[in-house]
Amino acid sequence: MENRDWLGEFLRRRREALTPVEAGLPSLTRRRTPGLRREEVAALANVSATYYERLEQARGPRPSATVLDGIAAALRLTDTEKAHLFRLAGHTAPARWEPQPEPVDPGLAYLLGAISGTTPAFVTDDLGTVLAQNWLNVTLFGQFADRPGMEANLVWHWFTSPSWRHRLDPPEQQEQTGMAYVSDLRAVIAQRGQDRTASELVEQLCGASSEFRAMWGRHTVAMLHCSTKVVHDERVGRLDLDCEIVTGATTRQRMLTLQPVAGTPTAQRIAALHTYRVSPHNQDVVAAAGLS
Repeated sequence: MENRDWLGEFLRRRREALTPVEAGLPSLTRRRTPGLRREEVAALANVSATYYERLEQARGPRPSATVLDGIAAALRLTDTEKAHLFRLAGHTAPARWEPQPEPVDPGLAYLLGAISGTTPAFVTDDLGTVLAQNWLNVTLFGQFADRPGMEANLVWHWFTSPSWRHRLDPPEQQEQTGMAYVSDLRAVIAQRGQDRTASELVEQLCGASSEFRAMWGRHTVAMLHCSTKVVHDERVGRLDLDCEIVTGATTRQRMLTLQPVAGTPTAQRIAALHTYRVSPHNQDVVAAAGLS
């Protein structure tokens, strides 16, 4: 059932709570009041300022689902907030959409298995969703390839799981790594033409992480690069790992490998992980799709 008064109040409160930086806008002047202006939300939602103002004032026609989608994106609403917006406007709440994993690039899958005894590695799509891991990667970091929806995405984990990022980077390097993820995501989305999968990932990240929203608002663009990682494993000790990225010949998929740094005891410590091998049915590769 439509509730215009609640709808108007909800829109106003969410607009006032959202900063220009979080909305991806430049903040060049001081403002009398916090939050976005009505005309800024209207421009982001691709509706007229008069139309949006009437919605906040509980006047005007009932907005369509397309208009509500635009407003939800402009206000960076979470899935729960978006569903609430739709209900207040008298619409059925949209079903949550989840990306489907794609088949693993055959060439990358072969390499992933070939190095499984010495080098932790995994394959992702260009958005960071894990499609396959070799058993060393699973043993070190846990299984991601078969997790549902966003739970298989490394960018999602970086911005929503402090324990995950602390395992990979010391605090002083985490902002740099986060910016690398965000800058790469912007470049990838431009290449994809802002398709639904990419847009949904950004929308959910903006709703879940204020840190991501702030970084996304900087509009930096750069392809992903790797740096040396130090992993402290409670079973075998410190692992010094050189990170390399291999891209698929015919796909946008990437294989990320973690190679022992020469001159460190990492290779011997990785060999010791064979005692703790975690892999279903003793497979060398664990995949979400296209391999078993």
